[in-house]
Amino acid sequence: MGDNKRDKPYDVLIVGGLGHVGLPLGIVLADTGLNVCLLDIDEEKARSVREGKMPFIEYDAGPILEKALEGGNLHVSLDIKDASKARYVIIAIGTPVDEYLNPKTRQFIDFFKNLSEHLDKSQTVIVRSTVYPHTCRQMMKALDKKRECGIAYCPERIVQGYAIRELRTLPQIVAGMTKEAEDAAAELFGRVSPKIIRTSMGEAELVKLYSNAWRYIQFAVANQFYMMASNFGVDYDRVRKAMREEYERALTLPGAGFAAGPCLLKDTMQLSAFNSNNFLLGHAAMMVNEGLPNYIVETLRKRHRLSENKVGILGMAFKADIDDIRDSLSYKLGKILRFHGADVYYSDEYVEDPTFVSKEELIGKCDIIIVGVPHSAYKDVVIPEDVEVVDTWNVVSGGRRTSLEG
Repeated sequence: MGDNKRDKPYDVLIVGGLGHVGLPLGIVLADTGLNVCLLDIDEEKARSVREGKMPFIEYDAGPILEKALEGGNLHVSLDIKDASKARYVIIAIGTPVDEYLNPKTRQFIDFFKNLSEHLDKSQTVIVRSTVYPHTCRQMMKALDKKRECGIAYCPERIVQGYAIRELRTLPQIVAGMTKEAEDAAAELFGRVSPKIIRTSMGEAELVKLYSNAWRYIQFAVANQFYMMASNFGVDYDRVRKAMREEYERALTLPGAGFAAGPCLLKDTMQLSAFNSNNFLLGHAAMMVNEGLPNYIVETLRKRHRLSENKVGILGMAFKADIDDIRDSLSYKLGKILRFHGADVYYSDEYVEDPTFVSKEELIGKCDIIIVGVPHSAYKDVVIPEDVEVVDTWNVVSGGRRTSLEG
């Protein structure tokens, strides 16, 4: 890979390089000695990264970022023309769905056509984004003859916030539209991953979609069980604990709680669209998981006139111990509570928002407290005994634990 430096200044350029997927990957690759460029459009994040500051929570990333900047082999660009300057071009941009939960494939392909104006045959494009099946094939068709670069797919499967650790420990799925592209991608990811798993393109595309849909369905099972137990007047977490104790076949049953974020629902719906919207388990999972905030509010309404209550939500990020609020169901919960007249307060340990209050102020003001996400800082929280608590995670102590069956 070192020979590449004679004709292209970068070994790797990552499109979307300042995002939650691209930035951790970029600094890990730079830590192996590669010359890496992070291409993005976000000027504020670019300024932050150039100053050695992570723009979001990513554990273990700070020291590696500083080391790469000091070593001079990590660069930030806001100019798409720089895509011509690297042997490897990794695409790590988001792949959204529309208002009908159908994938915006055309938007991704149009972006790639624009990017391809700056590519040549000597380069390998590696798609890291989650894509609708056959997207890589469409990317090949979008190239003209003089820009027929290699195209590979290496789906990202890390847990947000822990990418630095997982990039170095998890096997990487690699597929290519050609053998040469597959070999090139395997060579690159082999620098950081302990194992490369080669698959066909179709297999790789389904690996990512299946992985997220499987997790989403698992969470839906837990949330449905939680609602059933609550209606029966039983603590779901105690049922789950009894099921799992020295019984391996039940160990994968997760706890209840909001299943949110920018991937699980989106990828489940992409899989449904791919199967002609005939994915009954996926749609059922969406109804259960997206319906949990409504369930909580409706059960509270059986006991309270919410217009006379102050309700606090502890945790607004979409998962524990991170600062990302994308598609967080805590906000949906807040909107439903306000619709029914409640005076609602938000608090979070990691999300900076001037409208939020501290957890201490929230606990002091509110008659009802709902735990939206189990930040580790909440393990030390003790709620006064006269405050009603809805805590699907069982993370806080104290409070009046009234069964949700009403």
